[in-house]
Amino acid sequence: MKTHAIIPIFIPHLGCPNDCVFCNQKKITARTGPLTIQEMKFKIDEYLKTITGRGIQTTEIAFYGGSFTGIPKSDQEAYLSVAKEYKEAGKIQKVHLSTRPDYIDDQILALLKQHQVDIIELGVQSLDEEVLKLSNRGHSIQSVYDASLLIKAYGFELGLQLMIGLPGDTPEKSIASAKAVAQIGPSIGRLYPTIIIEDTELYSMYQNGSYKPFTMEETILTTKEMYRILTNAGVNVIRIGLKSTDHIATNGEIAGGYHPAFRQLVEAELAKDQMEDQLTQILLKDPNTQNIVFACNGTSFSNMIGNGRSNKIYFEKKYAQIRFQFHVDYSIPNLTYQIKLG
Repeated sequence: MKTHAIIPIFIPHLGCPNDCVFCNQKKITARTGPLTIQEMKFKIDEYLKTITGRGIQTTEIAFYGGSFTGIPKSDQEAYLSVAKEYKEAGKIQKVHLSTRPDYIDDQILALLKQHQVDIIELGVQSLDEEVLKLSNRGHSIQSVYDASLLIKAYGFELGLQLMIGLPGDTPEKSIASAKAVAQIGPSIGRLYPTIIIEDTELYSMYQNGSYKPFTMEETILTTKEMYRILTNAGVNVIRIGLKSTDHIATNGEIAGGYHPAFRQLVEAELAKDQMEDQLTQILLKDPNTQNIVFACNGTSFSNMIGNGRSNKIYFEKKYAQIRFQFHVDYSIPNLTYQIKLG
């Protein structure tokens, strides 16, 4: 049962005068202007109606879509005062926002603490200076470390976001960025494949050939390794891939590493690795093994089988001498895959 709900409040492109090559917030959020306070309250109330009585234990108001701490202080206070009002009334439990590493300082964090903000996510994107420069991020690696340290010192929960396949990026650079983030030690993380959207500089670079995106296979395999690094370091990776919206899905504006089930593609690869490692050990002991049962929790079953049955096809093709079965076992922890002799 779902016990955590998020009420998203989008503030598209507010507070961020910097135009990153990949960014067109109006298309991503399908909005043309900022949310008014009245609209914000209406949206919160409507969301609360839908989750009442559903066993939700934690509800967050989360500000997305722009660099929140870059908007005018008066606007920050107006938005945050509404969130604080709902929090003090016990209608929500957390306040969550996203911003840039170079838009964090003591004064900003003191304001956020005063308004009972709980979680601050930083759009890091990469910890490679060349990638940051070619992507026109407008901040340095050092600003990421400085902001992260300060956020944690103030007692906020820290989240860090990375992108895969930006200009100048390589799989090795993306994986190195994940290792660096793991060392910083955020509580939560997000991994976003680079998406090419019309009316961005990246789209023009793609059109004129100066930017070549990762292949889908490169994107999946790179993200898989990054996910493994972060989760092994105790980081809760709460999102992999851009969330599909009706606006994006119906207007054909996407090129690059977009797939509506991208997280499953990544988790299916991780499942395959886990399953094949066990299978290899069994075959080393008994090369004549003819029957294998793969088992997992029901929640993880689609990952075990693979998107479009890709894992099932992979094992049956590569190990044609073996008869494979795929079973559900609810005693097995989520995202864990066990192999049994048939």
